[in-house]
Amino acid sequence: MSDSETLNAQANDPSFDDVWDELVWRGLIQVSTDEAALKQLLAGEPVTYYCGFDPTAASLHLGNLVQLLTMRRLQLAGHKPLGLVGGSTGLIGDPRPSAERTLNTKETVSTWVGYLQGQVSRFLSSDGDNAVRLVNNLDWTAPLSAIDFLRDIGKHFRVGTMLKKDAVAARLNSDEGISYTEFSYQILQGMDFLELYRAYGCVLQTGGSDQWGNLTSGTDLVRRVEHVSVHAIGTPLITNSDGTKFGKSEGNAIWLDATLTSPYAMYQFWVNTDDADVIDRLKVFTFLTRAEIERLAQAVADEPFKREAQRRLAYEVTSLVHGAEATDAAIAAAQALFGQGELTALDASTLEAALRELPNTTTAPTATITQSLVDTGLTSSLGEARRAIAQGGVYVNNTKVDDGDAAVGELVLPGGLIVLRRGKKTLAGLFVE
Repeated sequence: MSDSETLNAQANDPSFDDVWDELVWRGLIQVSTDEAALKQLLAGEPVTYYCGFDPTAASLHLGNLVQLLTMRRLQLAGHKPLGLVGGSTGLIGDPRPSAERTLNTKETVSTWVGYLQGQVSRFLSSDGDNAVRLVNNLDWTAPLSAIDFLRDIGKHFRVGTMLKKDAVAARLNSDEGISYTEFSYQILQGMDFLELYRAYGCVLQTGGSDQWGNLTSGTDLVRRVEHVSVHAIGTPLITNSDGTKFGKSEGNAIWLDATLTSPYAMYQFWVNTDDADVIDRLKVFTFLTRAEIERLAQAVADEPFKREAQRRLAYEVTSLVHGAEATDAAIAAAQALFGQGELTALDASTLEAALRELPNTTTAPTATITQSLVDTGLTSSLGEARRAIAQGGVYVNNTKVDDGDAAVGELVLPGGLIVLRRGKKTLAGLFVE
């Protein structure tokens, strides 16, 4: 399906009285300004809300996807989204608890703004009365002089309050300290809310709960300057049940850009979700109904070995991010790698992406299969490689190997690719050049 078809197929769950109740059930409300007022607000006439994304990388990642889907649920309820990509805040970066950020060049940040705007627009509808608007905070900060900034905006912030923000406090207590630049970040984010309130009547900001200090800097500024109450929602930081950080595989972030994280890698990330986490992930990252998610929860309890919930999660999210066609190709690649499909039926780019996720090496066409088993780590020595081949446990492109001295250059698939397998499940990739 196209992006527009995917968006048109999405819907909130009608079993909930309103979108607030659904957000709560899905575990998307960690902290908020006023629950009762927000519930009433979101059940009433359409309101304008926003979420900001800083271009500190060339792509958004799974943590950002939480915000995009929260925004989409609010849009499906009739509310009006503003997708802010921070051309100015991205030049600074919000304070990390550990150390100062490395500043990117203005040219790099400008390029990344374009990338992120394209990604944001894919997950929010551009049709109808509540079509998404993309905004860039550089538009209102660039014309502002330092004196005007200090007089008109800085005047409303109290240093004591700023020092108490979690990220600032953590840095003040560290050896690294914090620069005035990053200390000022919360003023810039507060200014965003004020500008969007004035320009669009925006009354709600969403973001991660780790950004709560920055979110409330905006609500406080609007209250001080405009004497009105506006709101903020902080979604929980998602962690795995074993305490490890969510959203990374082998220490690397899972990006929404297919050139940084392939559809195959994304599908594998989700399909490997632990039983203890999979239902929570379905609630946050899919538009499946409460009834369907409860059915899948029962399947996890009754027949966890079938991993039905994980496969459904992987398909839903990978399709959402990369489309059904790329997801089907990723599934076909996974099956073919283990001999359950034809490797020759796969396009070279999909197979290459899959092999990049395996132990792999680049080799010459004259290299032998025996040597390649050692080079990829499938065996620890040439002797072990020969024994494995003699026992009938080695496969090249799903064909059993009889001659370990055969050159790999005679066996390559299109694109110079080879799938090495030892036994039923131990795989490696060869790139023949």
